[in-house]
Amino acid sequence: MDMNREKLLRELMAADFAVIDMNLYLDTHPNDQRAILIYNVLVQRAKMLRDNYERLYGPLTPMTPSKCPFEWINEPWPWQRHYSPFAL
Repeated sequence: MDMNREKLLRELMAADFAVIDMNLYLDTHPNDQRAILIYNVLVQRAKMLRDNYERLYGPLTPMTPSKCPFEWINEPWPWQRHYSPFAL
């Protein structure tokens, strides 16, 4: 996996983690307006990163619309990818 692709994927994973983390906070603090604003910004950032990644490298999940030929099978499966533990 090239460095730009891996970096973008790591940014997306961090953004998704932040969304989930904020979602857990909002489960117990549903009236925190500031947290809701932050959550919405995080969701938009994760969506932007995901859209950018999929535009450049193809779908991340089979839930993404595909062109012909079916793109989902063109990528390595998650267990076939090699991630560098030191890349950011």
